[in-house]
Amino acid sequence: MPKTTAVRASAFAAGAAALAAVVPVALNAAAAPADGDRDRRASAPDAPSASAAASCAARETDGMNLEQQAGQLFVSGVDADEPTGEQVAAVRDLHLGGVILTGGSDAGVKATRQVSDRVQAAATTGGVRLWVSADQEGGKVQHLKGSGFATMPTAVEQGKLAPDELRSRAEGWGGQLHAAGVNVNLAPVLDTVPADLGGDNKPVGFLERNYGNTPEAVTDHGTAYQQGMADAGVTPAVKHFPGLGRVLGNTDDTKDVKDDVTTRDDAYLEPFRAAVGARSSPLVMISSARYTKIDPDHMAAFSSTVLTDMLREDLAFDGVIVSDDLGAAAAVEDVPAGERALRFLTAGGSVVLSVDAGKLPAMVDAVLQRARSDEQFRTRVETEARRVVEAKAAAGLLDCG
Repeated sequence: MPKTTAVRASAFAAGAAALAAVVPVALNAAAAPADGDRDRRASAPDAPSASAAASCAARETDGMNLEQQAGQLFVSGVDADEPTGEQVAAVRDLHLGGVILTGGSDAGVKATRQVSDRVQAAATTGGVRLWVSADQEGGKVQHLKGSGFATMPTAVEQGKLAPDELRSRAEGWGGQLHAAGVNVNLAPVLDTVPADLGGDNKPVGFLERNYGNTPEAVTDHGTAYQQGMADAGVTPAVKHFPGLGRVLGNTDDTKDVKDDVTTRDDAYLEPFRAAVGARSSPLVMISSARYTKIDPDHMAAFSSTVLTDMLREDLAFDGVIVSDDLGAAAAVEDVPAGERALRFLTAGGSVVLSVDAGKLPAMVDAVLQRARSDEQFRTRVETEARRVVEAKAAAGLLDCG
């Protein structure tokens, strides 16, 4: 591990111990800091200005070889309790840009911190730290539990709070993630489930992951949650663009899930529009459903209409676009692993997420082969790697001193 990374890891570990002592465990104790404290955190020295982050990221990315640049475009699953040797080797050998903690854990903040530090130590791309991410929404989708982690209510319950109160609580939950070494939360869910569909919507409504049944309610509460995470120094990843609230099947376990309702200018896109325009800078995760009124020929993750035309152009989003799981999800099981990565990146995506670390070698190899033979695709790899590194620099995950 480079010296600068080792020093930062040590500092983070020390900070985590202190923070863990004050982070509230009980739900009702998850209070926000005073406004002055929030302002100081937002302008902390390790969060450079946008121009400084861009300049720093450009220097760092230009110094990478192709293998390191390509590696930044992948997030791999690692076991939240005990990463396997294969999972850690993938981080090291493929120069990966991030990991997602999988399998769920009841071990608590301190044990999760040890896992986070272990995978950070395996990073091999200069002074660029890994994204360590988790699904920490609340209710049935809270993958990190135990001592130091509050029991989070469902999004349905969160949606009954005043937005300011939700932001305060989200900051407390984000502080717990920060103490555990988790710097990206794959939340909030911004999908709107109509009241008459409810639990018949398997990916969201059935699991009570929706903040309400109207775009207005989801916008108010989803944005509050997003900003609370950012206040705590955790990057939120809003999902699942352009929305899974009107489908029936869950793309994790069902093939060819279709939305026959949503249009390119749909009112149900408003929560995503608001998220992109908020002060905090989120990642945007893409659905793996097919939207027949938008692009009937491609699932969203492989659709340039969705990724480039809608998200980049219509919503003017210039940040990192991350896939939903392209490793183990049923939605993509008929597509060869390497082709999944190529289709997503070619359509306009930035980062391929695969819960199954075993799929990563084929994915990375396919991207490297294409980049070596196709100058235009190589430019895409360089562009998206710079975008990723710039987002990390803005979040304090790159030594820009």
